[in-house]
Amino acid sequence: MDKNKFAPTPPMGWNSYDYYDTTVNEEQVKANADYMAKHLKDYGWEYIVVDIQWYAHAAGSQRDRYQYIPFGKVEIDEYSRLLPCPDRFPSSAGGRGFKPLADYIHSLGLKFGIHIMRGIPRIAAHNHMKIYGTDRTANEIADPSSICFWNPDMYGVNPAAEGAQEYYNSIFRLYADWGVDYIKCDDICRHDMPSAEQETIMIHKAILNSGRPMVLSLSPGPARIEKAWHYEKYANMWRITDDFWDHWPLLLNMFERCELWQNHVSGGCYPDCDMLPLGYIGKGFNDERYTRFTKDEQITMMTLWCIFRSPLMVGAELTKLDDWTLKLLTNKKVLRLISRSAGARQVMRDKNQAVWLSRDTEKDVLYLALFNLSDNERMVGISSCEIGLDTFMGHTLEELWTGEIMQGKEDTFKTAIPPHGARLYAIQ
Repeated sequence: MDKNKFAPTPPMGWNSYDYYDTTVNEEQVKANADYMAKHLKDYGWEYIVVDIQWYAHAAGSQRDRYQYIPFGKVEIDEYSRLLPCPDRFPSSAGGRGFKPLADYIHSLGLKFGIHIMRGIPRIAAHNHMKIYGTDRTANEIADPSSICFWNPDMYGVNPAAEGAQEYYNSIFRLYADWGVDYIKCDDICRHDMPSAEQETIMIHKAILNSGRPMVLSLSPGPARIEKAWHYEKYANMWRITDDFWDHWPLLLNMFERCELWQNHVSGGCYPDCDMLPLGYIGKGFNDERYTRFTKDEQITMMTLWCIFRSPLMVGAELTKLDDWTLKLLTNKKVLRLISRSAGARQVMRDKNQAVWLSRDTEKDVLYLALFNLSDNERMVGISSCEIGLDTFMGHTLEELWTGEIMQGKEDTFKTAIPPHGARLYAIQ
């Protein structure tokens, strides 16, 4: 299997984290999947991803004190492999794991994904539990000095230990049996621990060994630009930022991050700008709210993510999407950039504006994105020579968010853009 074929275009889907934090349950996952199948699938949205701590009992019950309950009870099999908590995922009871839920997602024509933490459960190491495929036990492959500083569930794996690869092989064979299509692996992307780089390789090998294609997404960021070759070789997606939320300074900062990573986007390999905090988010964090982003900021976010070709993962509770947000997520001409554009590059950026350019891979079309980064309405423009045209004269410019069509009239194109807003043009 060739891992670059697992995600020929940037994955598009829904992730439970932004709305549910650690608390999502089977009924809620199914409800969001049903919504996606009915309203979003025809536009390219296809992944349903269950995020962190699906194996934890009582997740979220002490949210005023802990995001992750220290050394809480987890569901685990005899071979040190975490299982879905049956209190939240009742179809998993009896050792069935996520297979019934994955089967349901697949029946809708969608794909199923889960979040995992790097390493092996601490409880497995403490209890010297078995590992499938080897006579080594969990304590013999666990590295107690390799720990996640924000989540208490796991020890890192010692890559040199006999049985370590067998452990990773065993969990991914289990995921393959369940029908998992997408893995978001956490505590690994920014290489906080020395073993993270090698554990990425072990996970990559385990996916290939499983016999089932699985997209591999690495978190959290920021990823290390000097290790771009490593991410490209062993993963499909890697986070270029820490958790992204609905604050303008974080969105503004993404222009620097996309500039840094613009030359590392290719088929099956995608620097990841993180989830889209749209619609209603925050319930599991005891802060349910409609996104703080203005509508113009949401357009800026979608425009940058699409022209850069970041994976698109919606963080909203889909069943609460309003008409405006649904329209934002179903603009076929904008979403075309995700699957049928290439060569995106930043043409210019200063404190007030930014300009990005890419090209269609099937049609003689250029895509021009103009961003107003300032706090006031302003004219944003570019000269034709800066984007490789002799002149704008004779070219048609279609603004893909509004549908407005205009004719180029001179060698420079300018347009008024509201504060923190964007315009995206197809130039023919």
